Amino acid sequence: MNKDQIQGTVKDLVGQTQEAAGKLIKSDEQQSKGLEKQITGNVQKAIGDVEAIIKAKVRSI
Repeated sequence: MNKDQIQGTVKDLVGQTQEAAGKLIKSDEQQSKGLEKQITGNVQKAIGDVEAIIKAKVRSI
């Protein structure tokens, strides 16, 4: 895994936790912030996935 894949996964997990906490305390704001972190994390992880694919393709040339 590269840096973006790891950081993206961590942001996604933190966001899931924050969203769940928001649901428990009935805070729409915390739920929204958690969802935002999940989206940011998933985008960052996808960028890392693309980087890994490109590196693998370059190595195979």
